[in-house]
Amino acid sequence: MIGEKPMASTLDQARKMVRTAEKTGKLYMVSQSRRWNGIHTAIARSIQQDVVGTLTTLNCDFYIGAHFGGFRDQMPSPLILDMAIHHFDMARMFCVQKPLSVYAEEFNPVGSWYKGAPAANVLFEMTENIRFSYRGSWCAEGCHTGWDGDWRIIGDKGTLVYTDSKNIRCQVVAGPEGFHRPLNTVPITPDPLQAVGMEGALCEMLRFIRTGQIPQTECHDNIQSFSMVVAALESIRTGQRVRLSDM
Repeated sequence: MIGEKPMASTLDQARKMVRTAEKTGKLYMVSQSRRWNGIHTAIARSIQQDVVGTLTTLNCDFYIGAHFGGFRDQMPSPLILDMAIHHFDMARMFCVQKPLSVYAEEFNPVGSWYKGAPAANVLFEMTENIRFSYRGSWCAEGCHTGWDGDWRIIGDKGTLVYTDSKNIRCQVVAGPEGFHRPLNTVPITPDPLQAVGMEGALCEMLRFIRTGQIPQTECHDNIQSFSMVVAALESIRTGQRVRLSDM
């Protein structure tokens, strides 16, 4: 079975879905459309090949003035509940690490047309001592980012910056001396994918049916991205750092 993000409304429901998949022997995957994007797969591959060295930091900024109308304008935490899982899942895709803890806050800026809080600052600790920071707002007028966000990914040997398909840069240290070390530019080119977005998710599901190859967003994996959302909301509620193992 294939479903849309988020995989459930609560973490207990998500865990029940995972247990049900295990009990019945049926596969349940979640369509996370950003996974099937040639730029994103190229970034993930480059990081995993240590192009920027040992990964230390991922930063994502997401700012859009989104006048949806309807239910999103009434949601209590529209950015975190409805959108942030895309960026949280992208962070997991890029670094291939597990989230350990999170501190988050959200607020409703002056001039907002939302009933809930459409702006947030979130900091995750990931395994391997990696930090993932997320800043976002759905009521930021002007100078919008793309829907995938603006990313800065830092390793001990270089940095990759990604804003859109035409703006991706990677620089790595080329020598041992100088106040600013000499740098080389490393080209990052999108991977050629047969299918992208939702079509990519459907193709991966069909491949599982034909070959048995487990999809990358199978429920045992995707619940980690959903857990990041739930833990961020708990941190917002309590005003405290939350360990995901306590959820």
